[in-house]
Amino acid sequence: MVAEARLEQQNGGLTPLTDGWFVVGVPEAVWVTNEVLGDACVIEGDDVSFPDLGYTIAVLQPGQAGGRYHREANQENFLVLAGECLLVVEGVERHLKPWDFVHCPPNTEHGFVGAGDGPCVIFMVGARQGWPEKGIVYPRSELALHHGVGVEEETRMPAEAYAPFPKWQSGRPSSWAGLPWE
Repeated sequence: MVAEARLEQQNGGLTPLTDGWFVVGVPEAVWVTNEVLGDACVIEGDDVSFPDLGYTIAVLQPGQAGGRYHREANQENFLVLAGECLLVVEGVERHLKPWDFVHCPPNTEHGFVGAGDGPCVIFMVGARQGWPEKGIVYPRSELALHHGVGVEEETRMPAEAYAPFPKWQSGRPSSWAGLPWE
């Protein structure tokens, strides 16, 4: 029998402190925020991580890039829940709207930029088998740079790719306005 995880209120929200099953509402779950890169509900905590799949609910305002254009050795999938965004994938652009699903097999180059006139909410899922040993690459891409999600020089180091940006901070977004759970 699998025990229920113990959740505790921390600065960023409710965080699992023990392994096990749990239920948490997205607004109450643990969040991180970044004035440049947007807001993210990471669900898992520092003490308990999900070994097989990583989950994030990203909230991007128009023009915000939630991450750097990259490719990973594992599969990733994305579902736009609300709002609009621009997907830069394998050197092409795709405008996404609610309920658009994006499948990225291993080594698919991709990045997202908030678009439209309000927040975009994206449910992100990535496999973790062999991570981080299998690696990640942030390739230089003129299209990604044009949209603000690229890196000037290719790197395999997340710290280098994100060096120009402020660090993520624990805490909920400054506003829930325009979000599905407001």
